[in-house]
Amino acid sequence: MAKKTAKFSADSFGTADNRTQAPFYFGKENYRWMFIGLGLTILGFLLMMGADANTVDGKFDPNSWNEDIFSFRRIRLAPFLVVAGFAVQVYAILKRSR
Repeated sequence: MAKKTAKFSADSFGTADNRTQAPFYFGKENYRWMFIGLGLTILGFLLMMGADANTVDGKFDPNSWNEDIFSFRRIRLAPFLVVAGFAVQVYAILKRSR
């Protein structure tokens, strides 16, 4: 008795029956975390902005020094928010969707 073997042809490959759709790696929750991280990063950079070291009342004055560049907001809070935003981005990328 001869073994019955399945015959394959080039016509059967590439049809809709043989292809499977690969799902997206990122789910809805991943994108939500990405936007939260992006928002934290943007908020941190916006909090770092402000009057320059040599501006007084919005005008450049090379003879004056604005101590506002050493405020808690610019030195501690804003960089923390930027780093936290990047950490949330890493979490969003590495988080597995279910």
